[in-house]
Amino acid sequence: MTFQNQTILPAVKNGKTLERFLQSSYEYGVILDSQLSQIPNYIKAAKKENKKLFVHVDLIQGIKNDEHAAEFLCQTLKPAGLVSTRAAVIAKAKQRGIYAIQRLFLLDSNAVEKSYQVIEKVQPDFIEVLPGVVPHMIREVKEKTGIPVFAGGLIRSVEDVDRAIEAGATAVTTSKQELWEHYSK
Repeated sequence: MTFQNQTILPAVKNGKTLERFLQSSYEYGVILDSQLSQIPNYIKAAKKENKKLFVHVDLIQGIKNDEHAAEFLCQTLKPAGLVSTRAAVIAKAKQRGIYAIQRLFLLDSNAVEKSYQVIEKVQPDFIEVLPGVVPHMIREVKEKTGIPVFAGGLIRSVEDVDRAIEAGATAVTTSKQELWEHYSK
């Protein structure tokens, strides 16, 4: 199973990678590491090319990652979805009818258990598991929550992508353009 027929969700980090994404066959991508002033132009350019972008709220410089920021992004910029570690951001995305992707860091057992509690409350549409190179944890998160999983972080090779997908990930987020090309439609 893939997300909208995509094994890869290209991660856009700057204008150059945005152009690469816009020229690709992928419909969905994720904006990482950007400034608030860049986001409207990125989304406008994507929409012009019939592409959809998730915005990683926690990685936008110039905006706080809270429910007010999420409200602003949803009302003003209308991205395809929001990615965050924050429950309030995920709840606002769901309330506004866009994809809500809860980011879960596999730091230790305690962090994972606390994340499960948050996930149970907010019920995101997807969970992004980081690092995405731990197949048994991808499988566990998917089985324990019943929510589709994206794998991200430290994905460096075709083998990493394949292992994540075999473990049950719906898609893999990566900024590695060689992987975008390998898995493009």
